[in-house]
Amino acid sequence: MGIVDRILSQTDPEAIRREAEENYREYVNPFALRMLKNASLDVIEGRREGASVWDVSGEKYIDCVTGAGIFNVGRRNPVVAEALKKALDVMDMGGWLSVVRERGLLARKLAEITPGTLKYSLFCCGGGEAIEVAVKLARGHTDRTEIICMENGYHGVTGFALPATGRDVYKTPFAPLAPGYKHIPFNDLEAAAAAITQDTAAFLVEPIQGEGGIRPADDEYLRGLRRLCDEREIVLIYDEVQTAFGRTGKMFCAEHSGAAPDIMVLAKSLSGGFQPISCAVFTEEISDFLVTHPFIIINSFGGTSLACLAALATIEYIEENDLPGRAERMGRRFMDGLAALRARYPDLVVDARGRGLMIGIEFPEDSIGPRMAYQLRQNGVITIYTFNNPRIIRIMPPLVITEPEVDFVLEALDRSLAEIRAQEARLRK
Repeated sequence: MGIVDRILSQTDPEAIRREAEENYREYVNPFALRMLKNASLDVIEGRREGASVWDVSGEKYIDCVTGAGIFNVGRRNPVVAEALKKALDVMDMGGWLSVVRERGLLARKLAEITPGTLKYSLFCCGGGEAIEVAVKLARGHTDRTEIICMENGYHGVTGFALPATGRDVYKTPFAPLAPGYKHIPFNDLEAAAAAITQDTAAFLVEPIQGEGGIRPADDEYLRGLRRLCDEREIVLIYDEVQTAFGRTGKMFCAEHSGAAPDIMVLAKSLSGGFQPISCAVFTEEISDFLVTHPFIIINSFGGTSLACLAALATIEYIEENDLPGRAERMGRRFMDGLAALRARYPDLVVDARGRGLMIGIEFPEDSIGPRMAYQLRQNGVITIYTFNNPRIIRIMPPLVITEPEVDFVLEALDRSLAEIRAQEARLRK
């Protein structure tokens, strides 16, 4: 029996768990395993379908983590899976130093569906890499170096992305970092205007801060940034790694404000959770830098034939099933239920906010976020607190979630909040 057959045919849940944890402990990272356990994320996934995942013991959970927005079309979407099965019969990843037909088709589709005048795409594998591409394009186009970023923002941990991330805990161990980054308060247009210098190349902003606590940018703030960039010939970059492809109730979060960027960074949900792929989509004006440097930004595994086919199938599924509209409707159902929970637990629920199915629930203390994640797992829901703000847990289920599943999550939240309240009462005695 080959290694793949052995892995797929193994059915003893305890043996699978022991083997997985031992391999993590001995060969991956024992400290990461410990952190996953502490965050109630040490699920060893078995079956995956729709908005649900089953562990290897058969325990079912609603997935409200989705890798921070990877599985918009659901876990193991059958349409995308079938497209990849067909593709694997006739192709591999493709030669990156060739004209990759599927890459061109995906780039054309992205030009058609993204807002404003975004046109060209450069492909990578992960979100941080695509942020690096955006930074390089902005600097190359403007011949300036300064990138203005937001406090509590998160853009990845690679070379040009890490300095843009707005929290020192990620950056201090790796100093000195690439220079030329400045951080300002999020959602503050006056601070943005005051931060501009003669060397400012770009503003880099998440339309909704994900790891910063599910904090939506005001529409007028984004429109104001667009005006500032137009007036000062500065590049506006949106990091839509978590917000794109229907997550917020529109295909792209930028559509809410009507303020289109010059560069949009996409990743996570682009291929439906089947293939690593990300990209920076940019306007024709920005492309001037590539006229004389066409191969200065390259990636061996960016935009492979298989990844691009998965992305095309994913986008087609999103459009045909109106997942943005579904996210808006299910998001309203969540927010109505959360308003009732906030009224019932005013001592525990400080705020519930977001757009579509990108929702954050804020608690009064940092310790409550991890405890809620634990209680929710006991009640059949997997979630996680945001990395930059542990007092906030995220609700980011697949966009295919049904009304009964939304109600199940709300009931699990109700039970978990009641359990936390009872714990707090015992601690006060």
